[in-house]
Amino acid sequence: MQRGLVHAIAWSLATGAAVTLSWWGVHTVMSGTAYDPPRAVPIPAGARGGQPTDAPVSSSTRRALPSPPPGAAASRAAPTPSPRPPRRPSSRPPAASASPAKPSAPPAVPGEVKSYPTRGGRVVLELAKDSAKLVSATPEPGWSMQVWTNPGWIRVDFGDGAGATVSVFCTWNGHPPMVQTVDP
Repeated sequence: MQRGLVHAIAWSLATGAAVTLSWWGVHTVMSGTAYDPPRAVPIPAGARGGQPTDAPVSSSTRRALPSPPPGAAASRAAPTPSPRPPRRPSSRPPAASASPAKPSAPPAVPGEVKSYPTRGGRVVLELAKDSAKLVSATPEPGWSMQVWTNPGWIRVDFGDGAGATVSVFCTWNGHPPMVQTVDP
């Protein structure tokens, strides 16, 4: 009986040490992968893609109205937290898509903040002469978001969980920043 008790205590201590060590290792790795929440930058209502719109501009403290049904006006942004943390950025370039990409307007004036609304969410970028910076990315309700950054490009994917993905690419490798939206 005493021998069995000694084995049970030894097994419990070894298992506890292994779980503690595993938790510490996973915690250390995962703590460096989460991004700080993006800063919200106010965008004038007429500044969206250079075209005036009647859609309300959302703030970080209130939600916009629900999106219109398919075939209606452009999507509205709704600041909601992502249901899961973004994945660790990859150093590989974004994969080419079979669907046609919609190029944006010509490169922006240095330091210009531009918003790119999609049906999955809104991406706000600060575009300089030879670089770009992600200001914020806000998914629509029911959509999740992933962000990849690299010295020459930024990619933001919005996924609805049912297989639909909308991507916004910003590249500036040897040329002024160009933004493309891929919405199959």
